[in-house]
Amino acid sequence: WRGKMAAPEEQELSQEQTEKLLQFQDLTGIESMDQCRRTLEHHNWNIEAAVQDRLNEQEGVPSVFNPPSSRPLQVNTADHRVYSYIVSRPQPRGLLGWGYYLIMLPFRFTYYTLLDIFRFALRFIRPDPRGRVTDPVGDVVSFIHSFEEKYGRSHPVFYQGTYSQALNDAKRELRFLLVYLHGDDHQDTDEFCRNTLCTEEVANFVNTRMLFWACSTSKPEGYRVSQALRENTYPFLAMIMLKDRRMTVVGRLEGLIQPEDLINQLTYIMEANQTYLVSERLEREERNQTQALRQQQDEAYLASLRADQEKDRKKREEEEQRRREEEMARQSVLAEERRRRTLQEEKERKSECLPPEPPSDDPDSVKIVFKLPNDSRVERRFLFTQSLTVIHDFLFSLKETPEKFQIVTNFPRRVLPCLPTEAQPNPPTLKEAGLSRSEVLFVQDLTDD
Repeated sequence: WRGKMAAPEEQELSQEQTEKLLQFQDLTGIESMDQCRRTLEHHNWNIEAAVQDRLNEQEGVPSVFNPPSSRPLQVNTADHRVYSYIVSRPQPRGLLGWGYYLIMLPFRFTYYTLLDIFRFALRFIRPDPRGRVTDPVGDVVSFIHSFEEKYGRSHPVFYQGTYSQALNDAKRELRFLLVYLHGDDHQDTDEFCRNTLCTEEVANFVNTRMLFWACSTSKPEGYRVSQALRENTYPFLAMIMLKDRRMTVVGRLEGLIQPEDLINQLTYIMEANQTYLVSERLEREERNQTQALRQQQDEAYLASLRADQEKDRKKREEEEQRRREEEMARQSVLAEERRRRTLQEEKERKSECLPPEPPSDDPDSVKIVFKLPNDSRVERRFLFTQSLTVIHDFLFSLKETPEKFQIVTNFPRRVLPCLPTEAQPNPPTLKEAGLSRSEVLFVQDLTDD
């Protein structure tokens, strides 16, 4: 952006504003230059306030430009223990002073009476526009901007947010909140701002001890606060703090007060109410410790509960696994029994289908001695014209014969093709297999294979 030509809107920035814009971007790391410019414009190009607001957002504190929609804190103004300090206007001195005062008194009385009547009648004709707050943050920022234009920037740091946000921050941080209501038309306002509020000692005292919120009563936000705090005259200052778990006005300062007197009065109010803040800090710490202990207990309970649930889950899984294994074993036993039964039925069927054994004097008969794997011997006669399948079926029907086997000759050693295959669907006859009238064949167990 710095190396490219600026857009028409950006060219309107002054050299000072451009430097602030670049400095703000370097401090915050925001890539969008438009966002940096909008933020600085909202803060009237006050780079310190803009950076602080950005840091608040990063720490999770709501931005002053996004006021929370929750209901604002209610401030207790009816406490009979509120410290009130009113500075009266100086009385006229000497004969000349009293003469001028008495001459102007009827005119002053008439002026203010007619002004009050006019304002009262105007309310029926046109409602006071200050009664409707639409942009509380804008009201505060606008007042700060106009204040600095008139009195300079040497003043206590203004809280750049709504009155409700200031109350919430003071409550959360357990700090005093000093509220200043600025009466634009009051005769003592200008002198108070120049000679008291903007002095270095007052600014340092306020900045190090409390939060400071201010607004003009000509703004809707300031007017709303003035209605809540019920000020009597200007300049008006109210000290607010968390007392008995409520945000309470503990001090009211009204009238043209001098810097040293203001510091003394604020110090007195703070010292008189410091014990409430200390007590609230202790109670909050105790609540936090109790909450932390309760949280630890809850976490321990949840950990124990999860451990019990995990133990029950493993136990259920083990029981389910055991049931599955038992069921598999039972199914395996049943399958084995069915297999044996089927095998036995097949043996019986093969035995029933065997052709009868030929007599010993039949010239086409072949005497075969079978040596079984268990070293037992079986003898039977077959015909040369019969297929080798008959020999296999005979051996299969015997109880001593293994479930799978093959028939092997000894010399020379060869396996007789007793069962049909794709290459030889019709097994050869005994004669074709080259058997003699008397043979000894070996039955080889193939069950393991």
